[in-house]
Amino acid sequence: MKGAKKFNKKGQVTIFVILALVIIVLGTLIYFFYPGIKITTSPLEETPQAYFQNCIEGNLRENAELIGFQGGSIEPDSSFNYGGTPVAYLCYTTQPYGDSPTLKCVPQQALLVNHIEEEMKEVMKNKVHSCFDEMKVDYTKKYTGVNLEEKDFNIKLAHNKIILHSDSILTLTKDSPERYENFDVVLNNNLFELASLARTIVAWEAAYGSADPVYFMNYYPNLDIKNPSPDGGKTRIWIIKDMVTGDTFQFASSEIIWPLGIPSP
Repeated sequence: MKGAKKFNKKGQVTIFVILALVIIVLGTLIYFFYPGIKITTSPLEETPQAYFQNCIEGNLRENAELIGFQGGSIEPDSSFNYGGTPVAYLCYTTQPYGDSPTLKCVPQQALLVNHIEEEMKEVMKNKVHSCFDEMKVDYTKKYTGVNLEEKDFNIKLAHNKIILHSDSILTLTKDSPERYENFDVVLNNNLFELASLARTIVAWEAAYGSADPVYFMNYYPNLDIKNPSPDGGKTRIWIIKDMVTGDTFQFASSEIIWPLGIPSP
């Protein structure tokens, strides 16, 4: 009987060891073959700043892409329909070649980067407000006191990033008050550099006429630059794409057409 008990104990230990090994192997397989499986946490377990970032980031990215494809505007005043997208004219003229104007085309946005920042702020107003509302409702479920002072926000284009900053203040109270301020959303995006180059191209075309994309790509090897003319010569669509990030900025340009046989000055 003693021998049987020893055998049963050894058998139980062996079974436990085998089960442990099976669990380890299954865990390893899940980790390597199903990387999309993540342990999710409730938004209430995040800091309010992280909550705000997660709420805003996707919408901010969508609007940055839209503004980039439309020449810096949500609803361009003057645009060319390119593949179903209204692309804003950043340099435009309707003057005939015989008038010999000083400018080959007239720049439409003197402060392009500032204009984009204002456009993005306007289109993000409702989203920012709704995210703060959602935050207030959600944190009320966890805290006995929730006080939100919603203040103004701004959007800044910087090197390789877009920054949305809000001066709002959130105070959460359970046992003692916790104060949160300076809500920032940082989005990796190269819109600042692309728009800055677009402004340089516009200045060139206004002064000298049609520019050569190859000239600019020699200075910016990370960019792919094209300027197709979908209407046969009057309008050119400048497409500036960051080949590393995929960020794109495009705009329309229209200048004086010089008849065949008459050189452009």
